[in-house]
Amino acid sequence: MTKLSVNINKIATLRNSRGGNVPDLLRVAADCERFGAQGITVHPRPDERHIRYQDVFDLKKQVSTEFNIEGNPTEGRFREVVLTVKPEQVTLVPDALGALTSNAGWDTIRHREKLKELVRMYKAEGIRVSIFVDAVPEMVEAAAETGTDRVELYTESYASGFAESPEKAIAPFIIAAEAAQKAGLGLNAGHDLSLENLEYFHKNIPGLLEVSIGHALISDALYYGLENTIQMYLRKLN
Repeated sequence: MTKLSVNINKIATLRNSRGGNVPDLLRVAADCERFGAQGITVHPRPDERHIRYQDVFDLKKQVSTEFNIEGNPTEGRFREVVLTVKPEQVTLVPDALGALTSNAGWDTIRHREKLKELVRMYKAEGIRVSIFVDAVPEMVEAAAETGTDRVELYTESYASGFAESPEKAIAPFIIAAEAAQKAGLGLNAGHDLSLENLEYFHKNIPGLLEVSIGHALISDALYYGLENTIQMYLRKLN
């Protein structure tokens, strides 16, 4: 079964836009779990424009499913926070400072040695490591050489090409997924997956363990309600 991890960054964005604590991030996270989500994902950035570092500490106290912290391990307090909180999973993402959202995977060939050190450090603390990569077999294979447990495929290109040609859009992801299986890596995926394209992706990608979805899911919840939306996404994965 492929797990659904809900990224709650957008809830934090809404809260921060007015100050105070509405909506209550902790309550939303608890509700996501209660409604069936099998994980909670956060992506703190150094400017704390959505998830704040304190949110990460607060969430650790209550998240009862899988807690996944993603972000750039070389920026801000990320490394310190992850090593203190010790989530079930850390996802390493090469975000540039000021980036609006994640827009590329790691060049795991160029950064192999740095990633090896990071993977070793997090795994020594009992944290499962996933490396964010583009759907390129060579990047998946080089990721395996770092000792990482999993890779997360960056799915923006699939999502953007899905309407025109699902078969063409998913083709490189099938190849990358097969490379991950051959290398003995677990496989996650995320970025712009939605109710429109998730089921096709799930049916065609072998060995998919987890998807992390935030923007589309929270947007859909404005129309369908949070509980119903989570159930709709879960049905796409079953």
